[in-house]
Amino acid sequence: MYFLRIRVMPIVIVFTVGVVLGVMGPLMGKFDNPVCHAAALVFSGGWAWACFAFLVGFSRRSKIESALLASSALAVAVVVYYVFKSMFPASPIGLVVSSGAGDGLGSKILVWGIAAFVFGAPVGLFGNIARTRGIGGLPFRLLIPLTAFIETSARLDAEAPSQGDVVEFTWNAIRIAAGAAFLAVLLHELITWRAERVAPGEERADNQAVIGN
Repeated sequence: MYFLRIRVMPIVIVFTVGVVLGVMGPLMGKFDNPVCHAAALVFSGGWAWACFAFLVGFSRRSKIESALLASSALAVAVVVYYVFKSMFPASPIGLVVSSGAGDGLGSKILVWGIAAFVFGAPVGLFGNIARTRGIGGLPFRLLIPLTAFIETSARLDAEAPSQGDVVEFTWNAIRIAAGAAFLAVLLHELITWRAERVAPGEERADNQAVIGN
């Protein structure tokens, strides 16, 4: 029974975080203040949802489990998102909500839930591969900062001019943070690579010194 608790609890936590992710965007959009407005923008952004699926995959050792758990948790988050919006109808302040899935709750859940399940699997798998040390995992570790930078840059051009200072400030802040994270990952990899190259040389020098003595 103790072994089962160890295996089940992380999965319960993953789905709990998925529920929180689904609630936070529409919930924060119900409050008319700049902080909640910014939080609604963050939690409604596609990069944040991709980041969740990525981190789920990153936290698992099995590639199959990473893909399945990420896609399932992301689909749950989508269901919670639309159910919460239906129960407490209020469009997030400053956001224009549109969907080609139709106006019905069921159609939105079906279309976007399937999309989340389908696209969540590869993102979770990428998160798992990002655990690989060295250059093999580097492109995958850069994926989320790059996604956030591209999305926020596009949304700045599309949304900021017509939706106010809070939107512009929020997307600019996320874009700067994403760029800084991208450079930090690259710098960390460079430092690690240099340290691994220097270490064997230092070890050989130490061995020669011992032999000389």
